[in-house]
Amino acid sequence: MYATTEFRKGLKIEYNAKAWVIVDFQHVSPGKGSAFVRTKLKNLETAQVLEVTFKSGDKVAIPDVETRKMQYLYNDGSIYTFMDVGTYDQHTLTSEELGDSRYYIIENAVVMVTFYRGRPVAVEVENFAILKVVETQPNIKGDTSGGGGKPATLETGLVVTVPFHVGQGDMLKIDTRTNAYIEKVR
Repeated sequence: MYATTEFRKGLKIEYNAKAWVIVDFQHVSPGKGSAFVRTKLKNLETAQVLEVTFKSGDKVAIPDVETRKMQYLYNDGSIYTFMDVGTYDQHTLTSEELGDSRYYIIENAVVMVTFYRGRPVAVEVENFAILKVVETQPNIKGDTSGGGGKPATLETGLVVTVPFHVGQGDMLKIDTRTNAYIEKVR
């Protein structure tokens, strides 16, 4: 059992006999009354998002989920194919099931895939990803790194705002939790 004090983003819980992942949460201590935790949950099977409020100290069950190491093989536009590195079994996930995780997996990368009731439901990616810029506006003389930014399309299709000094072909460190540019990697 998990207590509300153990809640964090990405934690998988069981609520109303279904598996959910915590997308966002906030501990609230009002001046009058008891404390509570406001959460945003995403269903692991249907991707339904639900907002739930728990009283401080409530407990929730741990769902029956399994995580396996898998290699990302390819996608055909909407279906992503993964191979279990131990058994060589192949499993697929749709782009809707992957959500923003699809922007951080590149071919042949090894990722952790979450299974619920024997079916793949989600992919766990690292907090930071190194991705290549495939398209951005050219540098303009006089632009400074501190005055705003420009859009850049990365190799996985993700578009992020980057400083003006970033050019096509540069490798960037991206925060996978916020989809934000962190730094240029040499």
